[in-house]
Amino acid sequence: EILTCDWSSDVCSSDYPVGLVIFAVMPALKAEAPGTAALYGALFGFFTYATYDLTNHATLRNWSAALTLVDTAWGTLLASCAALAAYWITSKFA
Repeated sequence: EILTCDWSSDVCSSDYPVGLVIFAVMPALKAEAPGTAALYGALFGFFTYATYDLTNHATLRNWSAALTLVDTAWGTLLASCAALAAYWITSKFA
């Protein structure tokens, strides 16, 4: 039996939260502004999800425009909430 390692999925799984912390949570903590975490998190989520979804829309036959829009909106909301939660938790315990 051959064991394979899909290191690319491990890198993507770890670099997304690191990026969210660097680009959304840390600036918000520095500014002491939860709105900054929400806004920067939303922007980070929008651009990362839009990149993925638009690439899939352009290259996969069954990837619909509706799926692209819904998933990009979901990623925007999810990243905003995650950044806001991380800001809140960090500010309470730091």
